[in-house]
Amino acid sequence: MRFVAFNLKKVSGERYLNDFSDLNVGTSINLNSVEENKASQPRPGTIYLDVFFTYIIDYSKKVAKVELDGKVVLSVDEKIGKEILKNWKGKDLKDEIRVEIFNGILMKSNLKALQIEEDLGLPPHFKMPSLSIPKKE
Repeated sequence: MRFVAFNLKKVSGERYLNDFSDLNVGTSINLNSVEENKASQPRPGTIYLDVFFTYIIDYSKKVAKVELDGKVVLSVDEKIGKEILKNWKGKDLKDEIRVEIFNGILMKSNLKALQIEEDLGLPPHFKMPSLSIPKKE
């Protein structure tokens, strides 16, 4: 599976309150639909799939909400692609496929979400890497 494209159709961020004490941040990804992309010509033996998603970052106590709606285009082996489309009709994707799609969405969406959070003056929705000085014994 290869990610060919990432497109956002809705980018929304709202800050309601300034109280960041005891703040919890929840995230969710919803796959809205999976469709075959017939507009593009993939290599022989592969197909393109459009995966439409919604990614929501919800700050507790109704402090803020960030929402991204978009689409990723995947290039997959034709056999696997047909299986994904068949399983999607029952809203059932194999865990390894779902995780790979979620990770691709998170990779791109988190960058955009961090930018929105910075613009709105919100704390990041995940702990950012930082350095510390080791304690001497």
